[in-house]
Amino acid sequence: MAIEGAERYGLHRVDGTLASVADADQKIPIKMLNDRLLVKVSKEDGERTSTGGILIPATAQIAKRLAWAQVVALGQNVRSAEVGDKVLFSPDDRYEVEVGGEDLIMLRERDLHAVAAQRIESSTGLYL
Repeated sequence: MAIEGAERYGLHRVDGTLASVADADQKIPIKMLNDRLLVKVSKEDGERTSTGGILIPATAQIAKRLAWAQVVALGQNVRSAEVGDKVLFSPDDRYEVEVGGEDLIMLRERDLHAVAAQRIESSTGLYL
């Protein structure tokens, strides 16, 4: 039994573990616990362009701006998101972690503000 779309993200396995993490000569699998999510922020979300055409660097401070990221792994108690979903979160409520040379963000489910996925019925009239 395989999780639909999990192969595209290359990290998540069917049993809830992540692909191995290098530890000296041995690789150790990682299993997400409880209500934790591991998400990946796309590189294009760093810099953005204003409506007037001005390039705003990723290092510019904007108070209370939320960010979108894609779920790559989740704990067994997460109910509102699945692997591959896009989630909206506050960059202030996060922990950064490096897995396999890739920078990822660890979140709790309660820190999510919204989930965007094809399986969700559109009751708000908003789309990505």
